[in-house]
Amino acid sequence: MDFVIKVMPKGEIELPDEIKAQLRPGDEYQVFLIENSIVLKKIQKELDIKEWFRRIEELGPDPNQPTLE
Repeated sequence: MDFVIKVMPKGEIELPDEIKAQLRPGDEYQVFLIENSIVLKKIQKELDIKEWFRRIEELGPDPNQPTLE
């Protein structure tokens, strides 16, 4: 999927909603300059147990959870 963004006079960029939806507070990215391209690569952090449970809780109940019925 390709997106076009515009650089504002002060250097800010407006990201499309599809990109913003992938970003989470605290995420970190490496930035690479390759010829005439700028590449962002997410830094994968190891999850601690607290963060793992937080993410599971964020997902909510599984509608396909098997039951004993």
